[in-house]
Amino acid sequence: MTKRSIDELKAIAEAGARELSGDTDAEASPADVIRWVSQNFDTSACAVACSMADAALPHFVAQYLPGVDVLFLDTGYHFPETYRTRDVVAQSLEVRIVDVLPEQTVADQDAEFGSELFARDPGLCCARRKVAPLQKSLAGYELWFTGVRREEAPTRANTPLVTFDAKNGLVKINPLAAWTFDDLLDYSRAFDVPVNPLLSQGYPSIGCQPCTRPVAEGEDPRAGRWAGSSKTECGLHV
Repeated sequence: MTKRSIDELKAIAEAGARELSGDTDAEASPADVIRWVSQNFDTSACAVACSMADAALPHFVAQYLPGVDVLFLDTGYHFPETYRTRDVVAQSLEVRIVDVLPEQTVADQDAEFGSELFARDPGLCCARRKVAPLQKSLAGYELWFTGVRREEAPTRANTPLVTFDAKNGLVKINPLAAWTFDDLLDYSRAFDVPVNPLLSQGYPSIGCQPCTRPVAEGEDPRAGRWAGSSKTECGLHV
């Protein structure tokens, strides 16, 4: 596959946004969005980013783009349940799991920066173990899908279905933007999609184990991420 130019991808993203977004009441469904992608992009040009909190997005995308690459950011700090969910997804869905690794192991990072960088400088830790590895991995694609949903946090309230990701130089698709947490669970139950067991144990948003705590009833779904600090995003979507 020869990757199309930045200008070409920008134009495609703008056309897709006009076609699919419209007014809020007339917004395209996730199926419509993914179908549009399948009509405008080769499977090999697309990647799905998945944190392995659930596999609703990979499952949905694979119906239209079977064999699509699913990028899992293996930070070295995940819960055991997250790794097990990744393995189940690899075995049960028609996708190809791609483990995206940082340049340094946790031990090498500890040797250079001291132990528990995530506690002293979570922004730097995320930049090294998430943002930089993903940016490098995305360089080979024309489009990536994310599972970002508007209800997750105020910072995500205006998430579009289709946009051009200038930071990474490709089209960004958020087909589940309008979904609620209950929509996600309903879809997973209806299609027997793998779900991280931590979702039912008070973790509506699952990141690295040292930086994620359970969320109390009524709290913001992402309140358990980097609790006690001013950090609210890892940097992948800002």
